[in-house]
Formats: sequence, structure tokens, C-alpha cells
Amino acid sequence: MNDVERQESCLRSMRLGAIDVGSNSVHMVVADVSREGHLEVVDRVKEMVRLGRRSFTTGRLTAESMDHAVRALMNFKRLLQVRKVNRLRAVATSAVREARNRAEFIRRIKRETGLTVEVISGLDEARLIFQAARHSLGLDGGPHLLIDVGGGSVELVLVRAGRPLWMRSVKLGAARLAERFLIDDPPSRAQLSELEAHLERAIGPLMRKARRAGVVRAIGTSGTINTLVVMARASRGEELGRLHGASASAGEISDLARDLVEANAALRVDLPGMDAKRADLMPAAATLVNFILKKSGAPELAACTWALREGVLLGLAHKIDSRSAADARRRSVGALAARFAGSNDHGKQVARLALKLFDATAPVLGLPRSSRELLEFGALLHDIGHAIDHDRHNRHSYYLIKNAELFGFDTDEIEVIAQVARGHRKQAPKLDSPDLKPLSPAKRRVIRGLAAILRVADALDRSHFGVVKNIEVRYSPGRLIVGVDSKREKADLELWTCERRTDLLSRLLDRQVILQRQSCLPLYLPPTATLVGPQPDVSLRPGPRPRPSSKRRIHIADD
Repeated sequence: MNDVERQESCLRSMRLGAIDVGSNSVHMVVADVSREGHLEVVDRVKEMVRLGRRSFTTGRLTAESMDHAVRALMNFKRLLQVRKVNRLRAVATSAVREARNRAEFIRRIKRETGLTVEVISGLDEARLIFQAARHSLGLDGGPHLLIDVGGGSVELVLVRAGRPLWMRSVKLGAARLAERFLIDDPPSRAQLSELEAHLERAIGPLMRKARRAGVVRAIGTSGTINTLVVMARASRGEELGRLHGASASAGEISDLARDLVEANAALRVDLPGMDAKRADLMPAAATLVNFILKKSGAPELAACTWALREGVLLGLAHKIDSRSAADARRRSVGALAARFAGSNDHGKQVARLALKLFDATAPVLGLPRSSRELLEFGALLHDIGHAIDHDRHNRHSYYLIKNAELFGFDTDEIEVIAQVARGHRKQAPKLDSPDLKPLSPAKRRVIRGLAAILRVADALDRSHFGVVKNIEVRYSPGRLIVGVDSKREKADLELWTCERRTDLLSRLLDRQVILQRQSCLPLYLPPTATLVGPQPDVSLRPGPRPRPSSKRRIHIADD
């Protein structure tokens, strides 16, 4: 993106800030929000202040925790000025909401930092969390059970087809439960039994209602839940990688809950994936989450890194998005492409051609219909690595896709998109590649098939001038014929490049790939190939595959 495009982009967006004065931590996020509603995070900062420490039993915020919170907010104010934030909203949740000295605390914040903090209700908190999750995940289908475990309360939202069926805020936060029930370290069986009995009274009927609705998964939007998902992945020997959309099974959460309540503080800190700052609260949090999963029947727990703060930002931007997961996916892919590739005319052209090739070859390649969208996104993003460096730009594209905030995808889908983009040039992905080891054999085959298509589509726009106006794909015995319509433009460069990129597609189809101008004259047949007179065309729906023939094989060295 050049300087003019960057300036125009800035004019089209607004820099917003959100502060969450929570029961455990004070968080701030600063983001640029485009008119289309895409959030690009500029800065995040968090300070653990523990406003909820003893406040849920005494009813008052301690002087120490208030001092700590005010100091953190003073630093946040300085950062807001450095970042030139246009609009800000600061909210406080359970610990401040319930404290008898909350008015004194809010006035002190205003006096010493100049910040106005709004104390919101539990239902407002649940609503903002829901809006953030819907924007980032779409929440199609379902029902999905949203869970946000804070220090003082847990917010629960049952969502079907992107709409909330009900919302609840219940006083069952991790700090509150730990202070009231889990006195010993590790807690005794009697304490755990008392805690579970309390959970049954508080939310047991609600969770059985969720079970009757047929919950398909739970989605967690808080730090404690993210820690549980990270720990589950660590126990499987996985690297941290992308957290948004990562999941753990209900069985894994049950095992973690058992391990956490059986270990003392010193042992918990050493558990794989543990966040040391949360170690004292994790037994209560894990017990609560395990109870919710068991009683609701949710088979898995997925992490959502968007929560209250992002909901506040969306509200500031007046962009409360009710669109589907497909829209969330397309919107975030488009934003990533625009960030690194500007108007991305080449990516759009390649995507258009790739989809035509997919529609014609997917049945023979054994590609599921659901992979069509992943191919499109891989095509749109395949060249964004040029923003880092031309050499090995396909690997840079892989890195950017893997580490971007792409919403509405699970971790395997992100991996497929990134691997397909990486495979558009140089070494094609192999089924036994170590990079593909975490994926199932079926997904590895999908990556290989999509990469084969993308390599051809990218070659058909080698000049980046869009000279190929259309392609028509048809089958004849032992051949896949790609008719290239370049109108009056010359597509010699595209056809020459394509000759060197058809080898993988030819092998996977077990058919010779032939390029023809719209006049149906064959072009760029390899020297070893023999053109045997006109071949009758058949339907796009291919018939039985011919027996392999060395005469029909094309083997061309990769570029």
C-alpha cells in the first residue's frame, strides 16, 4: 500500500479505545475500525489488579487494589494520548458493580486520571460479549453456548443462527468461588462437593435447558477459558499457535479439572500451558467450566479471543454486526488482503479463475464442496507475502495468514488456507510433509488438490494484467482441456507459465492438461506429447477415469 492509499485508509477509519475494569484485571484495547466494521487492533495492554480480592466476601474494594487500578489507568491514559484515540469508552464489571465503595472509587479515577468509568449491569456485559462473539465467529447454526468466566460473574448466552435465545449473568466468577468454597490448597473433597452443589442450585436447571435445546458446542470468551484451551493443546503436545477458534473436547476439560483440583499452587504453575498469574483461580474456573459442559451436553469448548472489550469497540463504531459467519470470514479476509495487497486486482482475478477450475475438477480430485471457499480465500491472499519480500513470498504469505486475525474460521481451516497459499509456487505440498503432520490425511489431500488448482490459476494471470478474460474447462478421453479466452489481448506469457504449472494437477487428475485458445487450437503441448486428431468433447461431469498411460502423462519440472 502506497502513502496515498494509507492516508485514504486512515480517513476511512476511526481509532477507538475500550477499557474494561474487571474483577481480576484492567484491560485496554485500541483499534482502528473501518466503515465496513473491520477492527484492526493497534495496541493491547493488561494489568492484573485483583479488585475482586476479598471484595466478594467483604463487600468493599481494598485500598491496595484500588491504588493498583488507578496507577494502571493513569498509564492507560498516557497510552491513549500517544495512540491518538478518537473515542473511548471505559466500563467496570462485577467487582466494582457490587462494591459498597464503588462511587468513591469511580470518583477517584475521574479525579486522578480524567477517565470516566461506567459501571454496567451483568446483562449489558452479556450483551456486549455476545455482540463481539457474533462479529468474530458469526455463530451460524447451533445452538452455541457462550461462556465468559470473570472474577465475579459468569455470563451465559445461548445462541442459535446468530440470535440469542437467552442471556444470563450469574454471580459465579472464579475469584468469588475460590474465596467462598476452595479454602484449602489443594481443596478438600468436601469443599469441591459443596461447590458443585452450589453450581447445581445456581445454574443446573439452566444448563439442562441448554441440553434440551441441543447445544453443539460451547464457546469461551475469557482469559481463564483461553488458558484451559491452551492447557488442553499443550497436553496434546501441540504448539500454541492461533488461539481464536482453537478447541478442547469436554473430556479434555474434565481431565484438566481433575488435575487442577488435585495439585497445589506450586504444582499447578508447572502444568503445561498454565498462565502463572491465574494459577490460584484455575481450580475454581475449571470446576465451573467442567460443570457447564457436562450439564449442557456441549461436546467441546472453543476459544474466542473477542469478548467484552471488542463488544465495547463495536458499540462505539455503531457497527453491531448481525451478519453470518460467512460474512465474518469474507470481511476479515478482505481486510487482510487490502492491508498487504491494496486493491488486490491480481488476487481477485486468480480467485475467479481458480473457482472455475475447482467447479470442473473437484469431483475427480475428490474435493468437498466446503473447500471451494477455502480455495477462494487462499487465492485472494496468496501474494500478500510480497509486502515482506519478493523472494519466498509464498512462505511469507503463509506466515501472515497463520498469524492474522481471521474471524469465523477454525484452526484447521486457517491452516488449509495458509498451506494452499504457500503451495502456489515453488515446492508443492506433499502428503508426508512435516508441515502437514497435525492435519488429517483427508485435509492433506484437500490442500494438495487446492494447491494444484491455485498454481494453474496463478499462472493464468502471470502478467497481473488480467488478460485472460475467461476459461472453459472440458474433458476428453485422457485429457483436461482448458480453453483460454483472452479476447484480443495476448496471453503468451500466461500460457508459457501455465505450461510449467500443470504438472501437479495433471498427476492428481491422471489426465493430460491441455491449454487451448478459444479457437480450440492446442497450445504448448510438451515435446513428448502426441496430438491425436480432434477429440470429441464430453460433459463437464467426467465419466470413468481412463487407465493410466505413460503417453498421456505430463512431467514438467517445477519452477
